[in-house]
Formats: sequence, structure tokens, C-alpha cells
Amino acid sequence: MSFRVLLAAPARKRAWYELGYALVSLPIAAVGLIYLLVMLLTAATAATFVGVPMLAAGVLGARALGAVDRGVARALLGVEVPVPPPFRPRPGLIGWLGSALGDGAGWRAAAYRLGKPPVAVLASGTAASLWGSGLVLLSCPIWWRIPALAHLPVNTWPRALLAGTAGAVLLLLAPWTVRAALLPDRLLVRALLGPTRASARIHELETTRAQAVDDSATALRRIERDLHDGTQARLVALAMSLSMLKDELAETGRDDRLDQARVLVDLAHRNAREALVELRDLVRGIHPAVLDEGLETALATLAATSSLPVDLQVDLPRRPSAAVETIAYFCTAELLANAARHGGARQAGIELRTRNRLLRLRVRDDGAGGAAMGLGTGLRGLADRVRVVDGTLKISSPPGGPTVVTVELPLHP
Repeated sequence: MSFRVLLAAPARKRAWYELGYALVSLPIAAVGLIYLLVMLLTAATAATFVGVPMLAAGVLGARALGAVDRGVARALLGVEVPVPPPFRPRPGLIGWLGSALGDGAGWRAAAYRLGKPPVAVLASGTAASLWGSGLVLLSCPIWWRIPALAHLPVNTWPRALLAGTAGAVLLLLAPWTVRAALLPDRLLVRALLGPTRASARIHELETTRAQAVDDSATALRRIERDLHDGTQARLVALAMSLSMLKDELAETGRDDRLDQARVLVDLAHRNAREALVELRDLVRGIHPAVLDEGLETALATLAATSSLPVDLQVDLPRRPSAAVETIAYFCTAELLANAARHGGARQAGIELRTRNRLLRLRVRDDGAGGAAMGLGTGLRGLADRVRVVDGTLKISSPPGGPTVVTVELPLHP
């Protein structure tokens, strides 16, 4: 820690926010403890007809107070705690009561009310003693000569200056000490007011499953539309041309009819070739044939056919699963296309490595930068595709470049 940082600490916004949080923690803890006591008294009467609904409402009230605590911690301490899964009651009064009494987030928020008072006393006591004593001692050279305070041991200029120096030291140390005293509160907020690992995982799986279903439906609709509007129409045109060709060939005795037949044959041949090209593109969009030879070969093909010079580095001791290979291939293809089309890049690089049972794909380019998840559907679509197998996608793209997109996928989800 530099001396300049130490001197500037009391004037920083963070120090004042943490001081404010430490001071308001004690009244918040007192209100929460009263609420918890009322809730426990309600639990004592839970055997009665009225007690059960009151206890259920108390659990949900604790969940609501937990949301307030998260907001205060986020605003003053900068502690970002994910929101627990929303309360989802089962139908009917009995279902609602059972859901409320079994709400884990509500009970954990109630446990936070029980753990809050001791950490609040620690933080508030530390803040009040250090900041208060520091301010009093620092101002000692101003008030030490007041007659009413003559009985205090600070009754000379040297002692007053020494007390002022001690006050300045206390004020310099106060922000760091208060921050340390708030550490138990930070840990308590993260441990009890956020989702459990299991509930967060369940929520993530539910979201991923919904995205997978939506992606599958969208892909099927796209394939159906492409087949109907493109390939099917060309094949219909081919059938009609061949039908007309049959009629013309029946009149082969006339030269003008033979010329017309040749034109129709050429047209049918052209339509057939275009239909085959479209069919190949559709098949390639579902599963590129080059992936049958492995992901390394597929990426080498992408690099060779890219409009940009691409530096390819691959270290792949073993093959991932087919689904992971397909996702990595399409991510690479989309990122290279974005670099050439939107980033104005002149060069790109692909790096593929395995680490700790993860496949790490990194695509970089020297374009203009500024890529972000919310600026278009391309990167958002890649992120959705990656999440299907519990992967992650990270973007680093400052204005002016370079852009680096890192995709991590499990080798075998």
C-alpha cells in the first residue's frame, strides 16, 4: 500500500459508504431481531389454525427483508449477490402454505436476521470508536483551552498537538479497520441472502433447457422454411421442366421443337444443380461434413477458406464429444465472419487448448473493437448455444481493438 493511498483513504467515496453502512447496520439489525422474535413467537403458536398462516407469512416477509438487505449491501458495500429463485407457490391454500413454509430462501433470510446483530455491533462499534475518537483528538488543538475542559489531561500545547497527531493517525487507519470489521457482514450476506449452489444450478439448468428447446424449435422452423421456399420450389420447377420436356420430345419431328427441348433441358439441368447446392448448404448448416475428420481439421479448413489471414494453434490430445465439436466449429465460423464483416480486421487468430477437462477456444482479431453482447443477435446467439452444454463465453473488445472472444466448453458434457 502506497503512502498516497493511505492519505487519500478517508476522503474516498468508498470509505464514506462503508462508514454509512456500518452506522446503519445496528438499527437494521435491531429491527430484524425484533422481526425474528415475533416470527419465533408466531412459530410457538403454529399448532393453531391462525399460527400456520402467520408463520408462512413471516417466512415470506423475511425473504422480502432479505431483498432490502441485498440492496443496501449492493449500494453501500458494492457486494453483488445473485437474487434467489422467485417464490413459486403451488396452487390452492394448502399448496401456498406448504410452499411458503418450505421456502429455503425465506428461512435463510431469517437466519441472517439472527446472525446480523453481532456483526453489526462489531462494525458499528469499530466505526464509531475510530472515526469518533479520531475526530475528537484531531480537533483537540481547537478546544483544549476551553475552561470547562480544563480538568482533562490535554492542558498544554504540546499535549494538544500530540493528541491531534494521534487523531490524524486514527482517521487514516479508520477506513481500513472498518473495512476489515465489515468482512463478517459481507460473508454473511453472500452466504445467506443469495441462492444456494444447488438452487442456482437448478435455475441455470431450467434456463438452459428452455433455451435448448427454443433453439431446437427455431432450427426446425428455419429448416422447414428453407426447404419449402428454396429447395422444394426448385425441385418443383425441375419437375415441371421435365414434364414440358416430355411433351416437346413427343414432337421431335420438327426442328423448332428440338431447339425448344434443348432449352428446357438446359433449364432443368441448371435447376437441378442449384437445388443440389442448396441441399448441400442445408446439410452443412446442420452438421458440417468436415467435422467427421475431427475438430482440428475442421478449424484448419475454416482458417484456409477465411477471407482473413488466420493463425491457427491447436493442442487437442483427445477429441471432445460431437456436440461440443459442433458448437466450437460454429462459434469459430461466426466469430471469423464477424471479424471480417463488422470489425474491419486484417488478421485473426484461433487458439484451441484443453485444460482441466475443458476445451478452451480463443478467437482474436485486430479489428476496431467495440463488440458487446447486447449490440446484436450474433454474439447473444453464440452465448445461448454455448450455455446449452454449460459452457461460458467471454468478450474482451475495447474500442480500437483487439477483440478476443474466449469460449470454454466441457470436453464431454
